[in-house]
Amino acid sequence: MRAHYNHLAPFLSADDANTMLRLAEHFGSFGPYANEAENDGIGEELPQRFDAAFNYIAHGMDGSENQDDMHTAAARTNYFRETYAYGEEVRAPGVEPFMNHPALAETARKISGVERIVPAIIFANILIPGQELAVHTDVPEFRGANRKVTPQWLLVTMLHSGLFDEWRIPITTCVSWFGKSKGGAFAFYPEGTDGPREAIQSDHNSAIVIDTDRVFHGVDRVAETKPKLPPINNKTARLHFMGDDKWQLRNGDEVLGDYDWSELRYSISWKGYCFKDETEENLWRSGSDDLSIEFILNRIEDDLRAQGVLTGARPDPTAFATMMVNHYIRFPKLQAAAE
Repeated sequence: MRAHYNHLAPFLSADDANTMLRLAEHFGSFGPYANEAENDGIGEELPQRFDAAFNYIAHGMDGSENQDDMHTAAARTNYFRETYAYGEEVRAPGVEPFMNHPALAETARKISGVERIVPAIIFANILIPGQELAVHTDVPEFRGANRKVTPQWLLVTMLHSGLFDEWRIPITTCVSWFGKSKGGAFAFYPEGTDGPREAIQSDHNSAIVIDTDRVFHGVDRVAETKPKLPPINNKTARLHFMGDDKWQLRNGDEVLGDYDWSELRYSISWKGYCFKDETEENLWRSGSDDLSIEFILNRIEDDLRAQGVLTGARPDPTAFATMMVNHYIRFPKLQAAAE
């Protein structure tokens, strides 16, 4: 079944679109996405989204064998992210009108087919020239299990396993783009993993509203305006706004690159929780039916044993994490982008 989505162009008024650019400038600096969270206790030796990273290393964005070495592949996909708002926590003052934009909630109702929409998360991504985003599905949420307390790869595995649907909080996402960068199209698979690849250009003041938790998607390479990608240290690298439309990438005090706004692909993602009725929303708010990590891992282990995938003792955390991802997540059959 083809996924429902809305492509909005233009998305906001011209003034509101410019406000979205100013939000990034006022925020000041962005850190690498790979440093956003930790895998404490399970799979801690693996990247936060190793599910998508390993598939990218094998196939790139176009289904061909990726010729990049590991370091270059990591630099290509280690983009920059900051969270503007998460629930009641607002880290980017001025984002509130966007968070509660009535048109976003109304579009989310149409896409999700439910009436109760709770604006939940806003984050911003910046990709520097030469970066791209591996094909993936977004991080879902479940009652008691979200990106603040649960490894992101595990949340994705939970959704693809189908074992936790009764606890899932459906999310509709609006991905919007602002700025003048070239390349960086939004590539997605609305007909599922066996369907064709489609792409929407990331033009200024445009957006797509879609269920990115279920629809595989990625970002084509941003136009390369520099000879090579700099190495990005997860712990010390940050992209800083310097004023006058200039950004600077630094590892601590070491300058790695200078960029104009027009070279950077900047997107803002809005996520709304979608509840079918008040009872379902109240169950989430009350926390009375929350999942625990122990329950999640035991349920997955039981299913793997029932399918004959796992026998004997549970593997060490890294091996167990890899087993889960390899068994449950099926990526699209990638196809080369059309000329």
